[in-house]
Amino acid sequence: MKQTYIFEYLNENDFRKKERTVRKYNMLAYKKLTFEYYPEIRNGNFLGELVGVNKKVHTKDYELKLPTDELFIKVHGEIKLHYTVYEDKNVVLLTNITPEGILDEGHRAELGTYKGVMISKSNPEKDMFKVNLLNLLQK
Repeated sequence: MKQTYIFEYLNENDFRKKERTVRKYNMLAYKKLTFEYYPEIRNGNFLGELVGVNKKVHTKDYELKLPTDELFIKVHGEIKLHYTVYEDKNVVLLTNITPEGILDEGHRAELGTYKGVMISKSNPEKDMFKVNLLNLLQK
């Protein structure tokens, strides 16, 4: 029988808040994460890019890009799941989901949208400027 991995969290409350924000504002990414990526990772098929190896503690760090709209990526950055694998203990430590700023803000307050992109309440002018600039460049 194949060994399965157990999920643990670096900061479960913070991680769950970001996960709920992804569910609210990007349902496709949440569905892929929940129904495809988590089961694969649990079965030992580590998805994403290997970004670090610590031979002393026998860990591997991964970044998994979640499906995101191109305009969102250009304004806020890619949505990535960060996790660490402890192979000797059969544990996957879910550490973070980025971009942190917009995901944290999306949990605290209802975010508005501008031309289909989430706009932060702390810097709405900056985000709208980026969206307008990107739209002008596409024409």
